[in-house]
Amino acid sequence: MSFETLKVATSGPICRIAFDRPDAGNAINAVLVAEFTAVLRSLAAENGPDGVPVTVIVLEGGRDVFCAGGDFEVVAAEGDAGDPEPLYALWQALAEGPFVTIALVRGRANAGGVGFVAACDIVIAEPSARFGLSELLFGLFPACVLPFLIRRIGHQRAHFMTLMTRQIGASDALASGLVDILCDDAEIELVRNLARLTNLGKPAIARYKTYMATCRGDPGADKAAALAANRQVFADPDVVAGIRRYVTEMKFPWEE
Repeated sequence: MSFETLKVATSGPICRIAFDRPDAGNAINAVLVAEFTAVLRSLAAENGPDGVPVTVIVLEGGRDVFCAGGDFEVVAAEGDAGDPEPLYALWQALAEGPFVTIALVRGRANAGGVGFVAACDIVIAEPSARFGLSELLFGLFPACVLPFLIRRIGHQRAHFMTLMTRQIGASDALASGLVDILCDDAEIELVRNLARLTNLGKPAIARYKTYMATCRGDPGADKAAALAANRQVFADPDVVAGIRRYVTEMKFPWEE
């Protein structure tokens, strides 16, 4: 498939999605949201072109700009930013879908670009990465970004980023929890981690992320869901068969 705003390449269990609006700073518009959503829906429902279930999605931008946020050119021309629900649903799909989502961040991630980063499961950044929420400068605030950002870095840190409107560097983002891995070469670090991540099965990822979407870290409130999830996985005959095989043959489920 060809896209107007994205570059998409799938190989085995890995799909790489790159923002491809370099002249617009990879800004988010309705076409980008629709195309990205279509890709995720396809990958969630079907195998990739190699006939293999896609279990890892890698999101990246450009060297200097990861994603500049919403497209102000559209707002200036039309006087409206459009319906925010499709973008919010896209971030939910990244956060809760049946795949491991990884953001590779180089350069600037602003506003909605931070939303994409915060929605991903794992964030790998290079020292050039910078993160900012500039919305209040224009009388806006990042209402749709904040639920995903607060989940990652906590209420006060997200509140501080919103009020200050200034960019933070990669090392500060690492300290806050917005970035998981800071390295000189994100590609090398990605390859190093893919060797393990691609061994995770799609049903296991789907169950885990569905559970994590409702887990709040409160032992009392989470008890019923935790017990139900535990019982569900041990009731799966494929899971039990994999455990038996490991006990008898010392082989992991993915090994021949």
